[in-house]
Amino acid sequence: MIKAEIGASFEHSFRFTQEQVVRFAELTGDDNPLHLDAEYAATTLFKRPIIHGMLGATVFTKILGTQYPGHGSIYLNQTLDFLRPMFVDTDYVAVFTIKTLNPDKHVAEITTEIKDAETKKVVTRGVATMINKEKF
Repeated sequence: MIKAEIGASFEHSFRFTQEQVVRFAELTGDDNPLHLDAEYAATTLFKRPIIHGMLGATVFTKILGTQYPGHGSIYLNQTLDFLRPMFVDTDYVAVFTIKTLNPDKHVAEITTEIKDAETKKVVTRGVATMINKEKF
């Protein structure tokens, strides 16, 4: 387990498939053809379908709730900046770094970033505010 201290970080590699994009669209009702129709997406500035920004951000809740800091964590806040598009079958790395700690309240601010594994460019970033009575 990583010690909860300012500057401590955790990384998680992942990728999404087109099937996951379709399932997310079905679940949320967001059937924008930019995500689902290659022919339509070819007419946009991205030239191919992109992943829903919020689907990409689901990696934050997955990791913060299950691995780092993990079970018992409660989200208080999450900011998000979508800087670049994400694409299916592309490798990404989510990076989590403790920015601030308040041990009296068991609260931490954790920077959240998604980077393209090949280019190292940040595609999504934000800050999560979490409470965890056992780990902070």
